[in-house]
Amino acid sequence: MKDIYDLDRTTKLELLSFLSPYLTENRKELFEKVLRFRTRHITVVLEDIYQPQNASAVLRSADLNGIQDVHIIENHNEYQVNPKVAMGSSKWLNLIKYNTGDNNTLNAYKSLRKQGYRIIATTPHTENQTPYSLSLGSKVALVFGTELEGLSDLAIAEADEFVKIPMYGFTESYNISVSAALLMFTLTERLRKSDIPWQLTEDERLHILLEWTRRSIRRADVFEKEFFQRKNLP
Repeated sequence: MKDIYDLDRTTKLELLSFLSPYLTENRKELFEKVLRFRTRHITVVLEDIYQPQNASAVLRSADLNGIQDVHIIENHNEYQVNPKVAMGSSKWLNLIKYNTGDNNTLNAYKSLRKQGYRIIATTPHTENQTPYSLSLGSKVALVFGTELEGLSDLAIAEADEFVKIPMYGFTESYNISVSAALLMFTLTERLRKSDIPWQLTEDERLHILLEWTRRSIRRADVFEKEFFQRKNLP
C-alpha cells in the first residue's frame, strides 16, 4: 500500500472518509475512544530481546497503557512477535526497528534524541530515579535489555538517566515483561493526572486513525487503488 507519510493532510482526510464506510460504527467509536488515551510522550525501547513471549508481552502492555511506539534494537537477536501473547497488540502499535547499522543501539539513541526524548535506562544495578521520582516534564524513552544480561554496557553508558523499580525481596530483578508493565502503568498514570501536554497532536491522531482503518479493512489496498485513481494520483 502507498506510504501515507507522503500524503498531505487534506488527502489523508479524504482517504479516511473514503475508507470509513467499510468499518462498523462500533469499530469507529472504539478507535476514537482509544486515541484519546494514546501518547508519544513516553516510548519504549527494547534492546536485543530474544524471548518472543516476553517481548510480545511488552507490546501488549504498551498498547494497554496507551503507548503508541515501540523501538526495537536488533544488534544480535532478531525480534519475534508471539501472536498468542501479543494478542493482536502489534496491529495497533508503531514498531520501529534498528538493524541496519554497525551499532544499532547508538543509532536508536541518536534518532530518539532528535525527537526530543531523554534516554532512561532501566536497570536494577544503578539507582538514580524511581517510577515516582522520574521527571516527566520532557519526553522519555524507557530502554529495556535482555532477560539474562540486561542492557549492554554501551546502552547504559550512553543513557541520560536511570530508573529502578523498588524491590523488597531476595530475587535480584523483575522479569522484563513485568518490569516494563509496572513502569509503563505507573508513568502513564502519573502523566494522565498531570497538566503535561501528553496527548497526540491532531496530525498524529489523523495519521494513526488512518493506519488503524487501513489495517482493519480486508484488501484495503484495492480500495486505496480506486481512491488514488479517482484522484489521478500515482
